Amino acid sequence: MAQTETEADETTLVVALPTGQEAAVSLVSDNLTAFTLRAASARAATRTLDLQYYMWHEDVTGRLLAREVLRAAERGVQVRLLLDDLYVRRTENALVTLAQHPRIEVRLYNPFHLRRFGTIGNAVEFLFASYRVNHRMHNKTWIVDGQLAIGGGRNIGDEYFDASRQFNFRDLDVAVTGRPARQTVASFDLYWDSSRVRPIGEVAAAFQSGGGLDELRHRLDAAADSGPCAAHRARLDASSNLETLLRKGRVTLPADKVQVVADPPDKGGSRRCAPDMLEAVRGAVNSAGHEVLLISPYFVPGRRAMRSLTALARRGVRVAVLTNSLAATDVLAVHGGYARHRRRLLRAGIELHELKRGGQQGQSLFGSGGASLHTKAFVVDGELIFVGSFNLDPRSAHLNTEMGTFARHPELGNGLRNEYARLTDPARSWAVSLRSGRLTWSDRVEGGKGRMLHREPDTTPFRRILARVLGWLPIEPQL
Repeated sequence: MAQTETEADETTLVVALPTGQEAAVSLVSDNLTAFTLRAASARAATRTLDLQYYMWHEDVTGRLLAREVLRAAERGVQVRLLLDDLYVRRTENALVTLAQHPRIEVRLYNPFHLRRFGTIGNAVEFLFASYRVNHRMHNKTWIVDGQLAIGGGRNIGDEYFDASRQFNFRDLDVAVTGRPARQTVASFDLYWDSSRVRPIGEVAAAFQSGGGLDELRHRLDAAADSGPCAAHRARLDASSNLETLLRKGRVTLPADKVQVVADPPDKGGSRRCAPDMLEAVRGAVNSAGHEVLLISPYFVPGRRAMRSLTALARRGVRVAVLTNSLAATDVLAVHGGYARHRRRLLRAGIELHELKRGGQQGQSLFGSGGASLHTKAFVVDGELIFVGSFNLDPRSAHLNTEMGTFARHPELGNGLRNEYARLTDPARSWAVSLRSGRLTWSDRVEGGKGRMLHREPDTTPFRRILARVLGWLPIEPQL
C-alpha cells in the first residue's frame, strides 16, 4: 500500500539516496535512457509526482508517460502537473479528463483569455496583449517523491526520445537526488501557487472527453499496445530498475556544490528583467579562468554577452560555442540573429561549431518545429557545469521563465567536455572560421579528408536568403 503524505519519510523512494550533506548528480544524454528514467521513476514513486513542462505532446511517448502518471495516481501517488498554456490546445480534452482524477491536479501557466475562439483568439491576444502573452514558462522538471529531480532541455514528446520518424533532438538531462531535489520542489511550489497559474478546469472547462477517465485509460492502454512504441516499451521492461538507471555516471559530491536556480514565476511582470537565471549564468561564465564550452541550439548574444565573451577571449580564455547550422535549425529567425554576430565572434577569437543537419524536415520562423540540437549547457574550467532550459538568447534572458542546475565537480566537467567533443566531431559538426575575410565551413579531419565550403552548407539559396532577411529585421529582442 502506498504511504500517505503524513506517513512518508525520507526513505520512500527506492534508490540509494545520498546523506543529508551530499548530493548525487547524473548526466543523461541518451534519449531512450531519458525516456526510461522518467517512466521508471513514475513507477517507483510512492508519494508525489510534480511535473513542470513547456510542452507535453499527445504522441506515442507523451501518451506512454501520461499512462505511467495515471497509473501512479491510481495506486495513491499525488500528482501535480503544471504546463505552459502555449502548446496545450491540442491536449485540452485529455488534460481536463486527467484532472478529474482525485489525486491529479493540472494547472496552466499564463493561460490565454480568448481560448474559446481557438487560433483566432490566440492571434487577437498576441496582437492586443502581446506583452502579457509573450511571457512563457520554459521550465522543465520531473520530480519524484521530492527526492529525485530530472531537469534539462527535454520536453515530453517523440522527438526528445528518439521516437520521431522525421527528426530527433540531441538533448541533455541532469538527474539530482538529495538536497538539490528539494530546492527544485521549492521552485515548483512557487510556480504552482503563483497568480499567473490557474487550474485547468477554470480556463478550459468546456473541453472534456465524453468517456471520462475510463475512456482515457482505454486510449492510453491502446497507445501502449501500438506498434510505434514497441522499442520504448521493450527498453522500459528490460531496464526499468531506477537504481540501475541512476547509477551510470553518477557522481556524489557535497550538497553545497550543487544549486538549482529558477526565475521567479512573475518574471517580466514589472517590465524589469528578473536577475535570477540570467545573473547566475553570467556570473558562472565570467568566472572562467582558462576555458568556457557553450552549447546552445539558439545562440543570439546581445551586446552585453558579446562584450563578456570578447573580454574572456582577450584575456586568454578559450571560448568555444556549439549551435545549430542553418541546415539544422528549425527557427530561421534565430539563425538570422546569430549570423549577424558570427564574424565579430570569430574576429574576437571565439571558436564556433555548427551542428550538421540531422534529417529534420519541419521549419518555422519563430516556432519550435525541429532543430537537431536542443541541449542547453556549458562547462567552465573543466569542473563547473550548467544544464537547464536556458538558451543563450534574448528570449531566455528577458521573456521566458527558465531554470537549470549548476554543479562543481571535475568528473561532471569531464563528462560535459566529452559530450561537447562528441557533438563537435567533424562527422557531426562544421567548424566555422574566417579565411582571408571569408566565412568558411570545414569538416576536415586529420589527414585532410573532408570538405571546406564558403557558404552555409547543405542549404538552398531560398533558405539562405530568408535567414539573411530575417537577420536584418528589428526582432532580436524576441528571439
